[in-house]
Formats: sequence, structure tokens, C-alpha cells
Amino acid sequence: MYVDAITGEYADRASLVAIGEPNPVRAQHHLERVVSRGQDAPSLWSPDDLEEMIRAERIDRVIVTARDDQHAGLIVRSLEAGADVVVEKPLTIDAESAAAIEAAAERTGRSVVLTFNYRYSPRNSALRQVIQDGLIGQVTSIDFSWMLDTKHGADYFRRWHRQKVHSGGLLVHKSSHHFDLVNWWIRSTPVRVFASGGLRFYGDENAAERGLADRPARGTHDGDHDAFELDLRDDPQLAQLYLDAEQHDGYLRDQDVFSSGITIEDNLALVVDYASGATLSYSLNAHAPWEGYRVAVNGTEGRAELEVIERGAVLAGEGLHPALDPSAVHAGAGASTRPEGERLLVQRHWSEAVEVQIPAEAGGHGGGDALLLADVFVGPSDDPLGRPADWTDGVQSIAVGIAGNRSLETGQPVRVADLGIPLLSRR
Repeated sequence: MYVDAITGEYADRASLVAIGEPNPVRAQHHLERVVSRGQDAPSLWSPDDLEEMIRAERIDRVIVTARDDQHAGLIVRSLEAGADVVVEKPLTIDAESAAAIEAAAERTGRSVVLTFNYRYSPRNSALRQVIQDGLIGQVTSIDFSWMLDTKHGADYFRRWHRQKVHSGGLLVHKSSHHFDLVNWWIRSTPVRVFASGGLRFYGDENAAERGLADRPARGTHDGDHDAFELDLRDDPQLAQLYLDAEQHDGYLRDQDVFSSGITIEDNLALVVDYASGATLSYSLNAHAPWEGYRVAVNGTEGRAELEVIERGAVLAGEGLHPALDPSAVHAGAGASTRPEGERLLVQRHWSEAVEVQIPAEAGGHGGGDALLLADVFVGPSDDPLGRPADWTDGVQSIAVGIAGNRSLETGQPVRVADLGIPLLSRR
């Protein structure tokens, strides 16, 4: 996404001058993509030489798209070397590294931009507008359910995300999107979190209980495949980025979702108290038969309900891997009792429900990606909805997931002020 933006629409504003990538096959893949779009070849570097790369190439901004547990080190080093940072969510995965980012940002005075593209999705912006306009009064509670289907959700259990030490689990890696939405929608901050959940569908123990034994260790193999297997040979880009590259680092992109070694949860539920007095009830399921989410926001003057169906069903034989942008709205498979689409309803007390029209936009995340890239490369506009985000928003979003993980470990509610992150402790 960033390569195409820099070499395309924003070529007059930015140049991709260097790539810091430890795997030579992946580095060459992106270099060739830049060159194929008529741009000069970027220099290739090891992440170990990040500071030298920033100095030698006189880099203004570093875009971090590394594994989640590597974000903090790269962010801090980039800031200290004199570069601003754009980083994919989540900001980082634990309290200690979040505190390190905060200290570096304050010490250097440099910028850290978080790319929360869900804020820019028209449907989510419409809900923010409804709440901001006071149509439902003061928010008292939020009920938020997110369904990841067996095409998209399963993919987190094939790759590096399956180990919490790398991803912080889905509460941090995936749900930080959702917690940021709630923080932004209601313009408040989380103060206490209680979580429950576990690994109840994927993994070897669950497979054994359901009689799914003697499975291949990875999806790329000869012979028959089932719907949970990803054969990297079926997609040329996945084959080039991963199958051809694995000889250099041993990283397997196509591990069996029912194998051992999975340390993240696939079913999660949280109760989150907010400084405003509102309470969030949140759930995540990573093996649903359809994909989308439902949000209900209750207020002193009414209720707003947003339902989004991104994929109505996962059907056998329709493809074994998610799209390269699996969060985009997917094409349906014909007539369905659960058609893809979105609807926002507002119902004030003593009134009938009214449907709020959501602008139709093309592109990933309901058109949100294009709006986000404009803010990244042109600069944030005077946005009345406050969609641009920085490291402080990143900390607020991961705070819920980090506190949730601690709650899972202890069985007790966790106050975010006790996480040891200065930003959260100063409330």
C-alpha cells in the first residue's frame, strides 16, 4: 500500500529512497515494484543499520511495517536518529515498550503517526458524527461484537500472530483497531478492564477433541487440501513473498491452524469502564461463519446501531487464503440471506428509528485507506471528526488490550493507570 502510494498518487510529495528488510527475497520484491512504477531503485539495508540508513539517505520519515513486537525498537531508534515515524497498528504490544516510545517521543519532539484506517471508513465516521452531534445524548454504554470468519480469522493462526510474544494476541494486534474506534467515538479514555476468553477452536488440543488428527504441518503440500489449509503456490505474490523467501529466515506463512504452539486466544470478551462513566461490552470471535461487526451505542436520549457485514458466508472451494487486504468489503457469492452491506440506525426516545445514509466510497476499508494516505502524505487537514491519530492514541488503544491480557492471566480486573505507562498514570 505504501509503495504504491509513494510511487503513484504521492510521487510529487515523497520518494522511497531506502528499504530496511532482513529477508533479501522480500527486499528485492519491493525494490522491483518501485522500479516497475518508473522510480529510482531504493537502496537496501539491514534493520541493524537503521541509524546509518537514516543518516546516509537523509531520511525524513520512516514507515514501520515490521512484526508487532519489533515496532517499539524501530520507532525509538528512528526518533533518536532524527526521523519522524509512521507506524501500522498496534503501536507496540506491552506496557514497557509503550513507555519507551513515550519517553523517546517526548525527548526528541518528533512525530509518530498511527495509521488507524478504520477511523476513516465512512460508516465509522458516520457513527462518530451521530454521537458528536448529540443525537443520542450522553453515551452511557456500548455493546460491540466483532466476527472474524474462518477465512480471515483463521489466518491469524497460521502466521507469526499465533504467538502472543510476537503479536500481543488478538486483543492487541486486532482489537486495538476496535478499542481505538470506541475511544474516538465517545471521546473518552479507558480506566479499567476485565477480560475472559481462551483458545477454544484452533490448536492441536481442540483439533484432537473433534477428531482432526494427523494433519499436515503446513498448507503447501501435494494432495488434497481442506478449507483451513493455505497453499502458498495458489497465489503468485504469496509464493514470492513467503515460499521463495523462507530459505533465508525459516519463516513459515502457511502453518496448520490446528497444530501446536498457538498461544493466543480465539474467543474473547471484555468489560471496559471509561473515564466518562460509559461501559463497553466487547466480544471477538475468530472462527465465525460470516465476517463483520455490530455496534450499539446507548445514550441518555436514544440509541445508535451500526451493523456491517463484510462477508456473508465462507463457502467451500471459493479460495483458501484471504485477500491481500482482508479487511476490505468482499464481493458476495450471489443471493444470500446475509447480504454484504452496512446500515446505521438512530432511534431517539419516543421516536421511530431513522436510517442514516452512509456515503459510498471505493477502496480498502470502505474508502478509508485513501483518506488515511492523504493525511499521511499531504498532512492532516482541519478535520472536524478528529481522525488523524498519533502515538498517544496508539497508547490509549493498546492499553485496553494489554490490561485485558493481564486480566486473562490473573482473573482480576486491571486498572490501566497501573500498567506503568506514564501517559496513563498521569490521569
